[in-house]
Amino acid sequence: MEKKDFKKADKALYQPKTEPGVVDVPEMIFIQVDGQGDPNEPEGEYQRAVETLCALSYAIKMAPKSGPAPEGYFEYVVPPLEGLWWQEGIHGVDYTRKDKFSWTAMIRQPEFVDSQVYAAAVETVTRKKPQIDISAARLVTFIEGLCVQCMHIGSYDDEPATVDKMNRYIAEQGLLCDLSDVRKHHEIYLSDPRKSDIAKLKTIVRHPVRKAD
Repeated sequence: MEKKDFKKADKALYQPKTEPGVVDVPEMIFIQVDGQGDPNEPEGEYQRAVETLCALSYAIKMAPKSGPAPEGYFEYVVPPLEGLWWQEGIHGVDYTRKDKFSWTAMIRQPEFVDSQVYAAAVETVTRKKPQIDISAARLVTFIEGLCVQCMHIGSYDDEPATVDKMNRYIAEQGLLCDLSDVRKHHEIYLSDPRKSDIAKLKTIVRHPVRKAD
């Protein structure tokens, strides 16, 4: 049986065009880790968070190799890394102050993942990779709702141009940008910056919106 690839199964969510479009994002399950600081810092907090997310995600994916498969299990490709980003006290984004970033790093999980499946993954990672601190990780149901998104090609530092394009589109559609303490700037990483040409990096940029009153 072919593995489910969420990027292909949910094309509206993972294959936007380089021009903005509206998407209504359904309820999904994620493992998340919160943190602060420069994501590029070698062996920094963000890098440790990504390591934690990957360890737990792959423990769930590989669960049938070491015991009974979770109820409802199916073969799948682990979805891409995602992130929610903001800077306290800064309007917009100041890329010269990456140390001021707050973030929630996260990876989507299949529908069969519940608290019991997650607890088993925690036990597996704790036993096999005790050097990884998984205490900050959590399993959550995330509902994003109405958003505008766009495929950004190139360096993360060049995202403001894509955001400007999105803001123009939002206004043209009679919508309002709804960034807040609850709804955040969202990025989905389709390229590995360690292996890809920076000029060709593919990143989905997604902003929450609402209809004008």
